[in-house]
This record gives sequence, C-alpha cells and structure tokens, in this order.
Amino acid sequence: MAENTNGRALLTIDNLKMHFPIRKGVLRRIVGAVKAVDDVSFDIMPGETLGLVGESGCGKTTIGRCIVRAYTPTGGHILYGADDSGVDLARLEESNLKAYRRKIRMIFQDPYASLNPRMTVFDIVADPMRIHNIASGSELEDRVNTLLRQVGLRPEHMRRYPHAFSGGQRQRIGIARALALEPELVVADEAVSALDVSVRAQILNLMLQLQKDYNLTYLFISHDLSVVEYLADRVAVMYVGKLVEMAPTNELYNNPRHPYTEALLSAIPVPDPRRRSKRIVLEGDVADPANPPSGCYFHPRCPYAKERCRTETPHLRTVGPKHIAACHFAEELELTGIPPLED
Repeated sequence: MAENTNGRALLTIDNLKMHFPIRKGVLRRIVGAVKAVDDVSFDIMPGETLGLVGESGCGKTTIGRCIVRAYTPTGGHILYGADDSGVDLARLEESNLKAYRRKIRMIFQDPYASLNPRMTVFDIVADPMRIHNIASGSELEDRVNTLLRQVGLRPEHMRRYPHAFSGGQRQRIGIARALALEPELVVADEAVSALDVSVRAQILNLMLQLQKDYNLTYLFISHDLSVVEYLADRVAVMYVGKLVEMAPTNELYNNPRHPYTEALLSAIPVPDPRRRSKRIVLEGDVADPANPPSGCYFHPRCPYAKERCRTETPHLRTVGPKHIAACHFAEELELTGIPPLED
C-alpha cells in the first residue's frame, strides 16, 4: 500500500487494477484480459502535484479515468479524503458519486474534441453548476464571468461557440469548466500535449497560478517529462500497467533507479550541453498488457537485464529517501539522469 502519513493523503490508490476483458467467437466468450492497470499503489498529498508518466499505452490515462470513475475498477481501492470522512470511490455505487464529482474534476487532452461544438462557452462552463444546483440566473452568469477572467479569457465572448477560439483558448475553457465546482483534486490528462509549444508555457503557468488561488491538488498525466519537471513535486513512472519508480522530481531526474526511467530521461531535449546526456534507444516493442513477459515486464528491452530479471518479478521497494523502484539491481546500477545545472 502507498505511504500515507497519518491519514493526511487527499487520495490514496491502493493495489488498483483495471482489466478489460478480451472476447472472441460468436458467443463473445471471455478468453483473456488486457491488464491496463495492474496492482498500482500511490498517494497524493493535499496541495501537491504528482506527475504520472510513461509511454502511450502504459495505463496512466486509465488510472485517471478510474479516479473520476469513468471506469469502475476491477480491483483495489481509491480512498479519497484527507480526514476521517474519507471514502472508497472504487466501491461507491453510481448514484452516490455525484457529491464526489464536485470535488474531483478532469481536464482532457484534446481541446477540440472535449468541448461540445453546439454549446456556447457560457453553457459549457455553466453546465456543471446547473447540474449540481449551485447557481442560476444572474448569479450563474456572474460566476461564469469570473471564471473566464481567471483563466485569461474575455467574458464578453461567452456567447461564442468553441470553433471561434484557438486551441490554447479552448483549453482555457476546459480549465474553467473543471474549476466551476471549486474542486479539491484535478486530474489533468495530457493537458498541454495537443497544444503548440508556444502556448504550453502559458497554460502551465496558468495551472500553477490557479493551484495557488484555489488550493488545488493535481494529478498531472503526461508522456512529456520536460513538462512534468516544470510542474510536478513528485513523479511516478509507469510501464505496462505497473508502477516502476516514484520519487521527488529533482531526485528522480538527477538519480533514476530504474533503467526505463533512465531511457525516458535520455529522450528529453536539453538545450544546455552541460546537462545533456547520451540518448538511450530501447530495442523492441512495448510489452503486450494482454500477454506480458515473465519476470520483469521491462527485461526484453532492458540493456542491464540478467537471468533473474527473466524469471523473477521485481517488487517496489525503498531505494533512497522517499524513493521507490521496482528493479532487482536498483542499488547496483549506475544510471544516468539529467545532471543539475552548475554555475
């Protein structure tokens, strides 16, 4: 189970599993399962940003959707609440989820697909407040007006439709919608990956400012480790449905303990030649979550793999202060991170 200091974690993921059945034949019988998330545990403290990273298909988006209960987990627990009134979201019936959907909101990846083209900006942002009976009439319009200003949009444009806005502006609309119910936890699923590079910094700075203004807690899901380095307090690395490493951001970037993390870090473009490391190109394909290899899932691509890696599954264990990794040789390997900038 993830570390939870005196029950003060806002969200604790405990042995979470999300398996999707594979059906074949005329009778659509279940012949297997895609283990999109397989026995993952971590926690998020109030006010922090946890970055969740990994290649496409590793299960990070599935975790986000389990947290907001777009998916009902196959197993495990999603414990929400920093006090004694916490609840297991994984076990709640659909009829009891409405109150928690006010507290946990999501920012989606694609600002073009996540906004209804037939709704005005006003209706998009106001809709959650209508559903939860928070405001109506002039009060509702005032609230939308304030939210649009806070995300850097002009309130006089609230009667326009999404097609009239750029990608960055649309994502600001999505952020305003996520904040409409004054949530505690925001799940940002690749929130800047679909945006132009010139716009990403603006959105990231906006998210940091809103975190201060609203006392928000973020789960920031991304495949871009350079973005995560800027935003996250801690980073969790996933590979084929499993958590393979987690540590405070500076510690993980400077001192990775898992070969997969080392390879991810080597792909970050670093403009300063003093911090640049040699690119590690992994051979082979990502393992199939429906038919993963034996032992360590990463061993077919790992340049450091030994016979033990092929037969024995490594478990997450402490390898340094607030640093956990799932590698048999985490203490022995001398892995290369991104060196700190020297004066």
